[in-house]
Amino acid sequence: MSSHGGTRAIIAALSANAFIAVTKFGAWALTGAASMLAEGVHSLADTSNQILLLRGGQVAKRQATEEHPFGYGRAPFINAFLVSVILFSLGGLFAIYEAVHKYEEIVAGHPNELLESQWWWVPLAVLVFAIIAEGLSFRTAVRESVPLKGGQSWPQFIRSAKSPDLPVILLEDFAALLGLVFALMGVGLTLLLHQPLWDVAGTALIGVLLILVAVTLAMETRSLLLGEAATPEAVGRITAALAGADGVERVIHLKTLHLGPDEVLVAAKIAVEPTTSAQRVAEVIDAAEIAIRAADPQVTALYLEPDIDRT
Repeated sequence: MSSHGGTRAIIAALSANAFIAVTKFGAWALTGAASMLAEGVHSLADTSNQILLLRGGQVAKRQATEEHPFGYGRAPFINAFLVSVILFSLGGLFAIYEAVHKYEEIVAGHPNELLESQWWWVPLAVLVFAIIAEGLSFRTAVRESVPLKGGQSWPQFIRSAKSPDLPVILLEDFAALLGLVFALMGVGLTLLLHQPLWDVAGTALIGVLLILVAVTLAMETRSLLLGEAATPEAVGRITAALAGADGVERVIHLKTLHLGPDEVLVAAKIAVEPTTSAQRVAEVIDAAEIAIRAADPQVTALYLEPDIDRT
């Protein structure tokens, strides 16, 4: 996956969310609309998440050390998992809490700030502007993902991607757009029908949406953290290159593991001629290593064990 494309999508989302968060909090301060507060916290969570994703990409570039001999390639996986935690707690749970709090105020007979505010039109203007800005950010993420998606559906792409950057941004931007629609519905119907429960409903829907997205992200990044094999296409290329190397009679077994989005570890046992000398075995292994790295440049760690075919 292109880290450059992922970085471009992250920066686009970060720029949009940072500015949108300020406008949403401003609209909430002027009108007290619960949906605007929930959306403001949502944008704040998204902004924090994009900073985490950028940081993960920077840490992944560090050189390997004695303490971390395979490098820091999994840093993006860890930070993507933290993104799901922040989205769940700071975004989803807060929105649910705010919806319950506003509902209790309505039941207690407190006046609704949105309906009584002279700035009632501000949330509508902010939400329309935010939808446009988030739409542009989402378009950037889609455009960067299309060349990598191939013939996969979008759910398949999100599940199978080894780099979490673009899938996270796609899900965040999609959730942001849907959340803005919920907020616009809540605020609009509250003003139109003079019924503040619509604002509460919009806020609750935002919370449920963010929790669902957070759980989806957590499940996908958990799989990456546990350790996923290379894609079937990559395994096929590696196996073919190894089997076709001079002196390799058969690939007995082969295992792969993603150390990072663009780093793959390969461990394989290969059958060589039983009468081969130690020097010849070394030559076979060297040739096999060259063939594998030519077939898949993402292979950064490679271990081959020569054996005799006993079948």
